[in-house]
Amino acid sequence: MNKGKQTIQRKYHLFDAQEKVLGRMATEIALILRGKGKIDFTPNIDAGDFVVVINSDLLKVTGNKLDGKVYNHYSGYPGGVSSIKLKDQITKDSRKVIEGAVYGMLCKNKLRDKMMTRLLIYKDAQHKHKIEVTH
Repeated sequence: MNKGKQTIQRKYHLFDAQEKVLGRMATEIALILRGKGKIDFTPNIDAGDFVVVINSDLLKVTGNKLDGKVYNHYSGYPGGVSSIKLKDQITKDSRKVIEGAVYGMLCKNKLRDKMMTRLLIYKDAQHKHKIEVTH
């Protein structure tokens, strides 16, 4: 019995992205991944739960973000800027849109990559996880 380490009980939370606003859903997901809703929350311990997001293709955004929001990527070389609009990214791979929004809302430290491994996103309603809590 090691007193310094405890086993963390992790649950699976289900989010249906159908008709949900991207930013509001991403904040709820980030709080669950971080574990802020638990009574024994400690900022330096990764004690969050798993999050399963289904129907990512049916995501909703408000305002003119579909045409106005642009994702830029720079390769580091001259002329290496590539841009894609939110509307085009959703049709190409809608999972990256949710992943990027949640990634930006998590704390910027060494725990962020571990938290992101517990985010599971599916384009449709088919998944293989045993869900305990639904949102």
